[in-house]
Amino acid sequence: MAAGQAKRWSQKVTETSNALDLEPGVFTLDDPRAMAESLRRSAEASTRRRAGPFQSAMSMLVFYINRAGRNLPDDQRARLEAAKDELRALYGRPRKAKAKA
Repeated sequence: MAAGQAKRWSQKVTETSNALDLEPGVFTLDDPRAMAESLRRSAEASTRRRAGPFQSAMSMLVFYINRAGRNLPDDQRARLEAAKDELRALYGRPRKAKAKA
C-alpha cells in the first residue's frame, strides 16, 4: 500500500458506503437511550440505507464498536452495549440476555 493510501479503511467505508448520515457526536453521548434515539432518527431519515432502519442503525453501532476494538474504554463500551438494548426497545425487539460472567 502506498503512503497516500494509508487512510483508514473504516473512514472510507463511512464516507463512501451506504452508511447512515449520523448526528455529530452520537457515539460520545453519555445516555445510551439518547444514543439509540439519535441512531433511530438517522436511520429513518436516511436515503442511503439498503436495509430497514433497525438493521441499519444496529449495524452502524456494531461497526463503531468493532472499529474501536481494544482501544475502547470499558465505560464507553458499556454505554454502547446499553445503547444496543435501547435501540432494540425502540423498535420493539427483545433485549438480549445478559451473558454470565
